[in-house]
Order: sequence, then C-alpha cells, then structure tokens
Amino acid sequence: MSHFKNTLKTVILLMLSVLPFQDGKAQIFGKPSKEEISMTRYAPDPEASGVVLYERGNYKVEAVNNYLRLIKEIYVKIKVLNAKNFEHATIEIPYYRTKDSREKITEITAATFNGKIPTYVKKEAIFDTDETEHWSLKKFTFPNIQDGSILEYSYRVESPYFFNLGSWNFQGPLPVIHSEFHTEILGNWHYNRTLFGNRKLYTNKVELKKNCFHLRDYSAQGDCESATYIMKNAPALTKERYMLSEKNYIARIKYELISYTDFRGKKTSYTETWADADKVLKLDKNVGQQLKYDSYFKKQLPESILSLHNPLDKAKTIYYYYQERMNWNGKYGLFANSNVKNSFEQRKGNSSEINLGLVSALNAAGLDAKIMLIATRNQQIPTNNYPVLSDFNYAMVFLNINNEKHFLDATEKNTPFGVVPFKNLNMEGRVLDFNKGSYWEPIEPFPKNLHYINMALTANESGVFEGEINEVSTGYISVEKRKNYNDYGRDEAFKRKQAKNESWNISDYKVENEKNLEQPFKENYHIELHEQPVGNTLFLFPFMMETYFSENPFVKNSRNYPIHFGFPLENNYLISIDLAKQYTVVKLPQSKVIKLPGNDGELSVAYEEVDNKINIRLNVKLKEYFFPAEAYKALQQFFTSLIKIQNGEPIELRKI
Repeated sequence: MSHFKNTLKTVILLMLSVLPFQDGKAQIFGKPSKEEISMTRYAPDPEASGVVLYERGNYKVEAVNNYLRLIKEIYVKIKVLNAKNFEHATIEIPYYRTKDSREKITEITAATFNGKIPTYVKKEAIFDTDETEHWSLKKFTFPNIQDGSILEYSYRVESPYFFNLGSWNFQGPLPVIHSEFHTEILGNWHYNRTLFGNRKLYTNKVELKKNCFHLRDYSAQGDCESATYIMKNAPALTKERYMLSEKNYIARIKYELISYTDFRGKKTSYTETWADADKVLKLDKNVGQQLKYDSYFKKQLPESILSLHNPLDKAKTIYYYYQERMNWNGKYGLFANSNVKNSFEQRKGNSSEINLGLVSALNAAGLDAKIMLIATRNQQIPTNNYPVLSDFNYAMVFLNINNEKHFLDATEKNTPFGVVPFKNLNMEGRVLDFNKGSYWEPIEPFPKNLHYINMALTANESGVFEGEINEVSTGYISVEKRKNYNDYGRDEAFKRKQAKNESWNISDYKVENEKNLEQPFKENYHIELHEQPVGNTLFLFPFMMETYFSENPFVKNSRNYPIHFGFPLENNYLISIDLAKQYTVVKLPQSKVIKLPGNDGELSVAYEEVDNKINIRLNVKLKEYFFPAEAYKALQQFFTSLIKIQNGEPIELRKI
C-alpha cells in the first residue's frame, strides 16, 4: 500500500526551513501587483487556463462568546489566463452541521479584478446547498471573467468541531505558485499529522509559542504549537484514465485529533487503536447496533430459504432475495441515521441499511457474515497506520463460507453474487469482527471477466457478407452490458448496437439471461455488411463488432499516477469468413503476439486461410489490474497495437 500513499509523517519538533521563512510574505486582498495584472501565461504549464498565484490558510483557536472555537481563515488569489477554458469560477466551501450546532461561514469577500477595477460578488449571489445529512456547501460564482482577470476571495469559518481541523491541499486542478498553511493550536490538543503526495515542502517550521491564549475565568494561560508549511510551484493535478481517486496523490497535509486535555487537567483520548475503534463502532447506533435483528430476519426469511442445506446455495438465495426486494435510494448513509428493520419493511434504504440488513439476514440463516467498512473508489484509500473512521464512507458485506471469502453488496440490481460494484474496488477494507477484533482485508474483484464474440460471415452471390454474431459476457463486463439493457430496454439496446457501425444492418436481435445473474449475459443477432469496394478490391475490417476496447485509453506522452483497471479481464474474438468463391485473398494482416513485462498481459492475433475460408482469432488478456506509473509506456504500446489490429489492419480481397 505504501506505493499508493507515498506518505510522510511530519515530526512535531522545531525544523529549519529550506529557505528563510520571510520569503512567504502575506498578501493583501484587493492589491494585485503590476506583474500579476500583466501576466499572460504561466511558463511551467503553458496550456493552463489559470494559475493560483497565492493561497493561505490560517487555523487557530479563539474564544467566541466565551466558547472555544476552531477558527479557519482562508485567502486565495487566482489568475485567469484563458477565460474560454477556465472551469473554476464557482467556489464551493464545505461546512459541517448537526441538529444541535454547525460551522459558521462568515466574512465572505470575493471580487473579480480586471486591471485594478473590481467587480464584487454580491451577498444575494451566495447560497447554500445540503449535500449529505451532515455536510453542506456555501457557493458563489465570480462575475465578469475575462482573459487576464484576477479572482480573489477570503472567508472565515467558526467551528465547534475540533475533530474537523481537516486537511490543507497544496495542489489542485490548477497549478499553484505559492500555498501556505499556518496553524496555532493549543498544546492540550494533540493531532497526528500526515503529508500526502510525493512533493516536498518548501517550508516546514514548527515552534512553541508561549502564553498564546487566555480564557476568561481561568488564571492559567495556554501555550500553542505554531506550525507553518509552505509548498511552491506545485503542478496541476490532472485526472488520468483508470486512476484511483486523486485524493490518494494530491499534495496535502492532514490533521487527525488524537487526544484533548481540558483546562482542569482531564484528558479525553480518541480512537488511538483499532481496539478502541471497534468498541466505538460496536456501540454506534448506525453500525454495530444495527446487527441486533437476527431473530427478526429469521422470521422474515422464507422457510424455503432457511431449510437449504448447502451454505453457498443458501447464501446466494438470500443475496438474490434481498437484492430483489430492496431498492437503493442512492445514498451511502454510513454513520448517518439508519434503521435496518424499517428499511426492510419499506423495501428501500441507503446502502448501509441494505447491506447491514443483508449481514443480519445471512447471520440469521446460520452463516458467518460481517460488516466491511470501505472507502469507495472516488475516495482516498483509508490509512492503515491508525484508525481514521472518517476515511470510510461505505459498508458492504464480508461473508466467509468454509474459508472461502465472498464480497457482497446488494444495492445494485445487476451485480451477481460475489461481484461487488465497480465503485467498491478500492484496494482494501476493514472487516468488523466484534468478538475477535477487526482486521484489514483486500477487496478482491471477481476474477472471471470475459467478453467473447463468435462471428461467422458468408459472402452471398451479390458479394455481400452476412451472418451471425454471438456475444457472451461474464463478471464485471456482464454487469455493465446487463445494466444498459435492463435500463434502456430491448429497442434502445438494438438502436445502440446498430449505431456502432454505419456499414452494417442488424436484425433478429435477441438477448438471454438479462435477469438471470448467475448465467452469462448473451446477445445474438444477424448482420448484413455493406462495405464499399474500390474497383474489384474490397478492404474488409474483420473486427467490425463492438469490441471491449474501442480506443486507446493511453494517448498522452507520459503518466504521473498508477493505472488501476479494477479487475482482470479477457477478450476472445473468433471470426470465420467464408468467401464462397466470390472473393480471393490478396493480403492478410500479419499474425503476432505481444506480451506485457512480467507476463502481466498478452495480446495475440492469428490469421489463416484454408479452402477459401478465413479464420481469425484475437485474444486480449490483462492478468493484472494494477500497474505502477512506470509501466505506462509498455501499456501504451500494448493498446496502440490492439487498436491498430482492430481498426487499422484490413483484409484485402479481390472480387472474382
């Protein structure tokens, strides 16, 4: 896991800066310099639509109305270089809330400067949206953006939640010239700090500040730990194909609260070990306490299911029963208000209600099921150095049958037993065993993911090729195809299939096993091919059907981040072309075999002509699904060869 996280733990002691600290001079809102105004391009990234000139975060503790509050003061200055391509005019400020309290966003000031003339964001243009049960966004959009505009904004957050000190990102979708993060935290608050990403800090300065804080009615004054972190010239973090969440790679520093000692000397420790975290999760009303419904589910499950003797058959039947009954509302709901029993009775719920209910139903049938906490694929991989419960956003099911591991998620209607949704494939999760202690478990994708096509064509008396195509899909490939078919219906699926190739006509389109998830998804159809000859010569592209990889996903010159396909796969295409004495072969493409280093993948294509018939076999295997960035060139060449075979190497025929 270390190659994903590239983490560096910050040691809390006085460290010398790389260069003098005064280099990071504070900037003043509304005072763009002549150099900033006249700037027209950013040399390190000439294609950038904008650049963050300066950003600063100042986090500290203040007494607000005699209550301790965590104060976050933010200031950002952005230069717009290409207004047409600039996509960062809308600012979103997240804040946390509960029924009893919330973080307050105040003192918002934002303006667009064209030259030295400002256009301010009006108060009525600032609005709020609720994103989840506990998180909201305050939003606004800069007006009058032009090439050369400078955007400035600042705001203040007053928070009662010291656990939510959070992170500071030194990197983002735009290149950043100067990013500075400063904290002044009372010494009685103890945080773990982790620097993520592979970029080095320009300044890393930590020192003790005496008597920095005084609270009325208390005689003692508090000392603070004053820390300053600066990063310069950070490139834009650009998303790449088949990439896990950018949160795994972005340069940022994260604070996690470990303990707190109040002014009376009483110490409160937070989840320092997984044994501590297990206790918290077991007693959590939305997690461990939702597993008390075994007896309820034993009454609800049909006797025909409970009486099954084979454990795997019983598990599959319960899974499909639960999947059929429940309807996911699209919300994750981990640590939110959940009620497994009500959800089951209403036949709908969030992902936690559905999957924790499935855990209870499996256990009620005498099986060994447990909650598995994960971060979905669009989230950072959870740190495994110490428990950080906020790293998890999803609960699925871990089932052990005779030492065989099964990963289950009943939220999506088209996923077979043992095939967890693609969104869950994010390296590893924490299995909650409340008796023996929780443990990390790799999230294993379903291994047999096949796309198979058998196409048999024959030339008729007019020289037109026609015949049958049979497609078979399994695993994750079948999930995607089955979902598209079931969501859009047969007629729309037929239209989409027809639109894949302008030179063919499809008829007699049939599908098998669209609802039977235990069987491969099958498509069968008849085609007529209307390729136009050049004189007496016909160039026939044999891979005219819908192949799994229709384009090269790796066209850039370089790669910064690891490649994660999610699952291993195999494409197997068998083609038979009967020329029926209507054509002769002028030229066949070359047969070839291409292998990835380490035998991680293989591409082979073979052509042969026997008795006026052409037989073709194309086989693509990716045995591994994770590759480091260093493997990019080999993968790029692999897929370049594949797409050339499929789209650029026709069979040359001559009409008899």
